[in-house]
Amino acid sequence: MALYSEKVMDHFRHPRNVGSMEDADGIGEVGNAKCGDIMKIYLKIRDDRVDDVKFETFGCGSAIASSSMATEMIKGKPLTEVLELTNKAVTEALDGLPAHKLHCSVLAEQAIQAAVNDYYAKAKAAG
Repeated sequence: MALYSEKVMDHFRHPRNVGSMEDADGIGEVGNAKCGDIMKIYLKIRDDRVDDVKFETFGCGSAIASSSMATEMIKGKPLTEVLELTNKAVTEALDGLPAHKLHCSVLAEQAIQAAVNDYYAKAKAAG
């Protein structure tokens, strides 16, 4: 059996939604000093839905694939649904990750939650 699924390899070789977003409504950045992976998620929100999403990830192939898949899974979704995204769902959508790489899907979940929380904090501050 191969270490990585075809979906992981596809999202690693051809990541979706890569880049930054200058006018993001919410930004979430998380990192893991132990493995060196850092993820930054940018959200554009319209009518409480993810209108656009971008990511920048410094890390291994599993981190890049997790970021790519997670952004695909939340695009167009209402924020209430976005906040329910779990690392398990990301891992399953990728047809699995090796046990020692599961932290990558956790980082994707955390980065998205941080970006949504940032959006809510900015909206509350704006009144």
